[in-house]
Amino acid sequence: MSESYTVKAELREKVGKGAARYLRRNNMVPAVIYGDKQDALPIAVPYKETFLKLHAGGFLTTVITIDVGGKQIKVLPKDYQLDVVKDTLTHVDYLRVSDRTLVTVRIPVHFENEDAAPGIKAKNGTLNVVHHDIEVHCPAEAIPEGFTLDASKLDMGDALHASDLKLPKGVSLSTDEDFVIATIVPPMSEEADEAEAGEAEDTEEK
Repeated sequence: MSESYTVKAELREKVGKGAARYLRRNNMVPAVIYGDKQDALPIAVPYKETFLKLHAGGFLTTVITIDVGGKQIKVLPKDYQLDVVKDTLTHVDYLRVSDRTLVTVRIPVHFENEDAAPGIKAKNGTLNVVHHDIEVHCPAEAIPEGFTLDASKLDMGDALHASDLKLPKGVSLSTDEDFVIATIVPPMSEEADEAEAGEAEDTEEK
């Protein structure tokens, strides 16, 4: 799980487009905390700090603490909105969580030892990634930081499946299907032609 952090927020007394524009002009982002059978709580969070956390990775899989007037609220960022033109952060949704909360999140998948895979090393294949992240159900306090799959034994046409994932205790996939996560595919036709031409030249030189 990514390292948690604390955000100091302000209560929003006014809502609506005008109030939201005022907050953004003052380097704040409109946000709301919801869930846990409580009323939604409109807040404003610092723009720069939140924007940097968003682009640092793990934003939607890290439980954080929001300090609102001295009250500490544990939350998980669930959604955010960006301006379609400026790509600036315009709104964030936070879900209240506790040690009993189960959440659905998408966890990134990383691959290692690709260069050692026979299908790549010996046959010039490519690792075709079908799913860069995987949806799982898990406790909010135990969200995996990522999954790592070993590609070293993959030959041409071989694949890594959901069943190859090592799931921590309490973590389950959102589907029972043993879907393909990545597979070794032949090189593109142009690359294949270049490879064959290179092999032909080597043969002629010998």
